[in-house]
Amino acid sequence: MNVDDEVCLCFHVTRRKVENYIRIERPRRVAQLSECFGAGTGCGWCRPFLQRLFENATTACDSHDDLPSASDYANQRAEYVTQGKGTPPPGAEPIG
Repeated sequence: MNVDDEVCLCFHVTRRKVENYIRIERPRRVAQLSECFGAGTGCGWCRPFLQRLFENATTACDSHDDLPSASDYANQRAEYVTQGKGTPPPGAEPIG
């Protein structure tokens, strides 16, 4: 996943926005990432990925290879929503 790819597809929050938010605001808990343009407050799909970005930033780990490509990410999210595991808010990124 590139830095300009969206991590939160519901609210169009890019990886760059999340990483900059973590760097500048220094949240103490991953839940505080919701203050970054609402990331993680829609269907819930991105929460594990937000957790990874938070852990990578707070543990001085530079492991960015554990995130899927943008297209795989969107396809996996479409499957997640189709299975009824989350409901995107109105106006969110279309599913698959």
